[in-house]
Amino acid sequence: MSSESRTAKAEWIDVSVPLRSGMVHWPNNPPVNIERMLDLEHGDAANVSKISMGSHTGTHMDAPLHFIRGGKSLDEMPLEATIGRARVIEVHDPESAKPGELGPHGIRSSERVLFKTRNSARRWHEEAFAEDFIYVSKEAAGYLATSGVLTVGIDYLSVGAF
Repeated sequence: MSSESRTAKAEWIDVSVPLRSGMVHWPNNPPVNIERMLDLEHGDAANVSKISMGSHTGTHMDAPLHFIRGGKSLDEMPLEATIGRARVIEVHDPESAKPGELGPHGIRSSERVLFKTRNSARRWHEEAFAEDFIYVSKEAAGYLATSGVLTVGIDYLSVGAF
């Protein structure tokens, strides 16, 4: 083990949204339903739950296949796209992440970028879908693609506008 490995403190921050029945989900997608099927309190051998939901609920990933015919599915994506250091950039624009706000951050190739917006504090506690969530503008998406970013995430149900 190198001295760098010994001195570097690994710190993971879970930014996932807890699942719950009735939570906000993308319109026209199946709602979240979590139902206890077996319960230790009722004499069952284990606690077992049944979870039913659409794939675009809570914290989730969209593979290129979601919007690109012949694109890669999640199981074909490189693991390094999902695990590792990520940079969190706070977006103050009330509508979307825009290139002008991203430029000063010196975004580099192969980075994982997560955007923190006002969505975090407001949207996940509501049960109704909010059409006016903060998103990544097309121009910012182009900027990120040109920069060679590995992964982009935002704090609501889609990186794109409703």
